Amino acid sequence: MLRIKMLEEINLSRKIKKQELLTILKKECSGIDIYDLIAYYVHLCHEGRYLPENYFKDYLKAYVMGFIIRIKEIKDNSEFYDGYVDREELKKALNLLNRQEDNVKKIRRYPRSFKIYALISIYTTFILDEPIHMVGTLFPGGFRVKYEDNIYYCPVKDGQKNNPHAVCAFCIALQDEAV
Repeated sequence: MLRIKMLEEINLSRKIKKQELLTILKKECSGIDIYDLIAYYVHLCHEGRYLPENYFKDYLKAYVMGFIIRIKEIKDNSEFYDGYVDREELKKALNLLNRQEDNVKKIRRYPRSFKIYALISIYTTFILDEPIHMVGTLFPGGFRVKYEDNIYYCPVKDGQKNNPHAVCAFCIALQDEAV
């Protein structure tokens, strides 16, 4: 499973309470410091360096709000989440994140950033029941993640499902059929 220390404690052979998973995520986030957040920001800037300036601003805002700021949200989250996590979906997510982590280690780029990416992906999907990218996140072509009639829609879901570098395969958003 994902080699983030606390996530290795998850026993996928039994039911997993959302609250139990949140406790594990909170412990993991407690080890993330300002230097990790700065490294993630540098990673974002590096990844977005070729984007058009007007798109880069939205991209940076979406990732700062959706990933960096959410680390504090997890650390401070005192809400109670009732219910259980879908074990099979969590197992798929952790396996995908493991493969991605292996790739990050091979290319030796931004390994500290990967932990933030992985924790937020699990948190939004399995605790909040929200898409990994926040509502309003802009994608190429001017399309955004939307929330309509209690359903989240993503403009790139289907195009990224088989991308080994994307987490779309386990994101709860549906493909926006209007795109």
